[in-house]
Amino acid sequence: MKSVLLGLTVLIHAANAMAGEVDVVAVKAKLNASGSYRFDVTLRHADQGWDHYADKWEVLTVDGKLLVRRVLLHPHVNEQPFTRSLGGVKIPNGINSVIVRGHDKIHASGGMDMKVKLPGR
Repeated sequence: MKSVLLGLTVLIHAANAMAGEVDVVAVKAKLNASGSYRFDVTLRHADQGWDHYADKWEVLTVDGKLLVRRVLLHPHVNEQPFTRSLGGVKIPNGINSVIVRGHDKIHASGGMDMKVKLPGR
């Protein structure tokens, strides 16, 4: 019985790992009249349910400092790729480009990131 349970556990973890990392496939950054930005970020990930899904995306400076994080509260198993937005993002002066990266519950960060030139800068 223990070997059957161990085998099932290994299969579950292997299936979760096969979903791979999150790829950022599109980013639209819009400068608002207030001087803040709105980011529309499209992610692709083979979400498999609550144990393995794309759970956030982040906007970072080109040297890796976190500027903002958009948390995703549920899997998008049947909606791939998918786009989620975040507005009111303040970007410090002097930053002309940012990196957008995805994150998932198993692999953390590591898929395809995207460098984005900020409009109005």
